[in-house]
Amino acid sequence: MPSTFVAKGAEAYETSMGRWSRRLAAPFLDFAGAPPRGRVLDAGCGTGSLTLALADHPGLEAIEAIDFEENFVAALRSRTDDARVSAQQGDVCALPYEDKTFDAVYSLLVLHFVSDANRAAREMHRVLKPGAIAAAAVWSYDGMPSWRLFWDTVRAIEPEASGKGVPSGRRPLTAEGELREVFENAGFTGIAETRLTITMDYASFEDFWLPKVYGQGTFAAYFDGLPKARRDRLRDALKAAYLAGGGDDGPRGFESFAFAVRGTA
Repeated sequence: MPSTFVAKGAEAYETSMGRWSRRLAAPFLDFAGAPPRGRVLDAGCGTGSLTLALADHPGLEAIEAIDFEENFVAALRSRTDDARVSAQQGDVCALPYEDKTFDAVYSLLVLHFVSDANRAAREMHRVLKPGAIAAAAVWSYDGMPSWRLFWDTVRAIEPEASGKGVPSGRRPLTAEGELREVFENAGFTGIAETRLTITMDYASFEDFWLPKVYGQGTFAAYFDGLPKARRDRLRDALKAAYLAGGGDDGPRGFESFAFAVRGTA
């Protein structure tokens, strides 16, 4: 089944989102927990933020990783020589593993991009051993102020951009309680949920601006097609928003949060 995530290569992912998924991986694992030993799965591994965090657990005997984007899988393979890590291209809605295979299954910042989150959760449940845990996290639509600042400004200055690489509204699962409901429908029990908070730190306006224009998605094509005067106007408006209306360019931090759930098969 196709993904709704528009990928533009591992490097673009790293600058626009990978750095934040790396920051989120540690609190996510603190909440989810890792078994003392056994075989685990990173379902929707991206470029490997969570996979590499799992590799810090020496008792794990095998760490499987799967992602829809082949270039993300290749990037993960290039980032580790740990013999326990095995990465492959595949679909989290149709996991290529036997029933009751894993001692834990994780999905970090994935389920709000898959075409059928309920099916993906059922697949996570299917491949778990009885009594094993699964955990997932997705960004909250209201919990990403830097992204809201960027896209709300774009829509205000360039209304025609809506639907042309600019999010028109929140994604499924990005409101409170929705991820828990998916886990309940998949048959998990003992479900717990929390919010995971990180700070998205930007070194400068350029660090804030460039990854969003030329990172994931299709907005770059729309932006590059604008007349220069409109490109300049949009950039100036975004810089004013980043600087909160004044002051010198420099670092800014935005407290951001994701919803996380865990449950038992």
